[in-house]
Amino acid sequence: MAKRDYYDILGVSKSASADEIKKAYRRLAMKNHPDRNPDDEEAEAKFKEASEAYEVLSDDQKRAAYDQFGHQGLGGAAGGGGPQPGAGGFEDIFGDIFSDIFGGGGRGGGRSRASRGADLRYDLEIDLETAVKGATEEVRIPTLEECETCGGDGAEPGSEVDNCGTCQGMGQVRIQQGFLSIQQACPDCQGHGKRVRNPCRKCGGEGRVRSSKTLSVRIPAGVDNGDRIRLSGEGEAGEQGGPPGDLYVQVNVKPHDFFQRDGNDLYADVPVDMVTAALGGNVDVPTLNGKVNLRIPPETQSGRSFRLRGKGVQSVRTSSPGDLLCRVHVETPVNLNAEQKELLEQLRESLDNSSKSHSPKTTSWLDKAKRFFGERVG
Repeated sequence: MAKRDYYDILGVSKSASADEIKKAYRRLAMKNHPDRNPDDEEAEAKFKEASEAYEVLSDDQKRAAYDQFGHQGLGGAAGGGGPQPGAGGFEDIFGDIFSDIFGGGGRGGGRSRASRGADLRYDLEIDLETAVKGATEEVRIPTLEECETCGGDGAEPGSEVDNCGTCQGMGQVRIQQGFLSIQQACPDCQGHGKRVRNPCRKCGGEGRVRSSKTLSVRIPAGVDNGDRIRLSGEGEAGEQGGPPGDLYVQVNVKPHDFFQRDGNDLYADVPVDMVTAALGGNVDVPTLNGKVNLRIPPETQSGRSFRLRGKGVQSVRTSSPGDLLCRVHVETPVNLNAEQKELLEQLRESLDNSSKSHSPKTTSWLDKAKRFFGERVG
């Protein structure tokens, strides 16, 4: 009886990629595998047929020969119609899938016995000036470091480390659940594949010891609240000699007495006396690089903002600095003596007798109030 075309068996085109062929085979194997279809001869025949097709089409040399000469070009190289080594059991076909899901090491081996150390986080509080200009800060970090006595393997120097008897050194065991065979970390050795006969006296067989270290952290100019600085390899030591994790320094910027930061811009409240606001004048305003002179034009109202370009922050993410925005707050004079009160009374009488309005916000407010009460009465 003539054999069917391998591409037709798997339901793929002759131009199908290796991944497409693999997916097609998995789909058919999942459907027809004997573990799922006991005593079903038709399903078993389809499974064997798909396995034979996959054995040829998954091998570049066999596939090239088959594409050129057909079944005759294989010269007996194709399988005998049954599951091949590495594809005989349901768990072998789909082992790489379950490895990804359950953390297994895939076909033909256990998981890595040396695991990466945990990442650490350190909250570093700095002032605004340090955040803007940058600096180097020293931090002390509690951590787990590799035990110097045993070199991280957890065994007393000179003693032997045996393979785990449960998993035979593979670090993993298989658990049968119906037709599924799931691979997971060995419960006896926690996936390490080794058993320590004589634990290290310094670390108790852990391979790591609790310690602390002092590190110099370079704070780049322009960092903002919430930014993180990564120090590669400065986290906890890995288990069984594995690589260390990383340290993440979380930047927290303390509130400033004068400035508030919003991105690259700075904001500052600037008190101005009543006379300067009315007649105009100059006010010295501090910046992060020294003080500057701010000109206050006549008739300035409280709440007005003035922009000093380039006096803000140059962020680590931008090439140009932000601005400083100064919000004017006109101050009412206090602690007046009799003469000063008399002068203000004279000023009030003069303003009241004037034909012009000298209080634009008051006039606007009164007009709105009249309209509001008129609407309520009406």
